[in-house]
Amino acid sequence: MTQPEPPVHEPTDLTGKLLIAMPGMRDSRFSAAVVLLCAHSDEGAMGLMINRPALGVRLGDLFEQLNVECEGGAGEMPVLSGGPVEEERGFVLHTREYQSAISTLNVTDELAMTATMDIMEDIADDRGPERALVALGYCGWGEGQLEHEMGLNAWLTCDATAELVFGRDLGGKWEAALRSLGINPATLSALSGRA
Repeated sequence: MTQPEPPVHEPTDLTGKLLIAMPGMRDSRFSAAVVLLCAHSDEGAMGLMINRPALGVRLGDLFEQLNVECEGGAGEMPVLSGGPVEEERGFVLHTREYQSAISTLNVTDELAMTATMDIMEDIADDRGPERALVALGYCGWGEGQLEHEMGLNAWLTCDATAELVFGRDLGGKWEAALRSLGINPATLSALSGRA
């Protein structure tokens, strides 16, 4: 007996939304993940996980590798695991009052992403954005892939707020994102269906 195909979701631009992994997520790399979608189109999607630390890495370690001098406390900031693609590449999610002289991608009215060296130098010199997260790697989906996963009930979406994105409690972001939708995480089942 063959499994019915999941319904095809009409392409909707989810740029700036948070993806919340459902308990039945089949890919363990995304178990209880919260991903900010930085870009989404008919061609695919790109986002950064905002609730996973890169184990044993602090911003000071990156500054050292990049030969960037840091005088302030920024070196103690944790670095996040942004996703399983290009894990050696760095990205900075930040508030929009900061704009790189080279290139910044505005994600929402509050949030932006920069992946150029100048933001790292500005953070080290205390001239960077008011709030920021530094991540290594990113999450990527090819054409129709994210829509397919959403059709399988692998992800929920919610609005991204600066408080949720930049909150210090990394481990609590998944529950906080669900609660922003009025969902009690304790009531979710790993088994989901489609009506």
